[in-house]
Amino acid sequence: MAHPGLVAAGELAVRDKALRSLDFVGLSPLAQAPARVLSGGQRKLLELARVLVAEPRLILLDEPAAGVNPALLETIVTKIETLNREGVTFLVIEHNMDFVMRLCRPVLVMAAGKLLMTGAPEEVRADPRVVEAYLGGAPA
Repeated sequence: MAHPGLVAAGELAVRDKALRSLDFVGLSPLAQAPARVLSGGQRKLLELARVLVAEPRLILLDEPAAGVNPALLETIVTKIETLNREGVTFLVIEHNMDFVMRLCRPVLVMAAGKLLMTGAPEEVRADPRVVEAYLGGAPA
C-alpha cells in the first residue's frame, strides 16, 4: 500500500501540472468554472490543456477549428505552433483549409476514404484533385 504522504504529493504534482497547462492555454482565470460554461473555443483549449498534463510527444486533434471564433482560433494556432517548436508532433484532422495550410507539413488529403495526395501546403492547394474535392473550383 502506498504511503498517504506519497499519494498526496503525487496528487499535488498532477494538480500543479494541470494548473500550468491551464495557464499555458490562457484559461487560468476560469480554473474553477465548470466546463459547461465555457465557449466552444475555450473547450477546445481545455482539451489541449488536459492532454498536456500527460506530457505527450504526439497529439491527435480532430477538427480543432470547428465552431471556434477567430480570436480563439488564433490562440489555438499559436499554442500548437509553440508546442510543435518544443518537439510535440501533431496529427490534425481538419476541414478548415486555412488552418491546415498554415500549420501542417506535410498535408495528407483524403477523399472518399482514400489517400488523394501528400505534399507541401502549396502543392496541395494547387492540385486539381484537391481543388475539386475540397476547395470547389479551379486553383487561383
